[in-house]
Amino acid sequence: MVLKYIVSNLSNYTNVRQVLKNEFNISNRLITKLKQNKGIYLNDKEVYLDKTLSIGDTIKCIIDFDETSENIIPIKMNLKIIYEDDYFLVIDKPPNMAVHPSILHYNNSLSNGIKYYFESIRFTQENKTCK
Repeated sequence: MVLKYIVSNLSNYTNVRQVLKNEFNISNRLITKLKQNKGIYLNDKEVYLDKTLSIGDTIKCIIDFDETSENIIPIKMNLKIIYEDDYFLVIDKPPNMAVHPSILHYNNSLSNGIKYYFESIRFTQENKTCK
């Protein structure tokens, strides 16, 4: 997936980090991953996040890397799936539910339920192809 923004007004954003956070709504965690995977560009060149912008600059994020989920325990949950396709899974997350496992939410986060869901549909798809 490629996200692209062309700077047209300097009163909105002054540096690359502000565009990533406010225009693309990218979390600090994902920004770190993008930097590690060389996925943030200004005018098609790798860039520092605090680089000052000019009118006409193009910021591009390339989100194309694999993440492992081996440390997430799959837990069956009643997920309210609003939309799903090959790229997106939209869920109506209950308030106060942790998104990622942590010390306090090791096996009751949204990630636990989503991992269970993906493993169950993969198992179902594999069984259909075996018959």
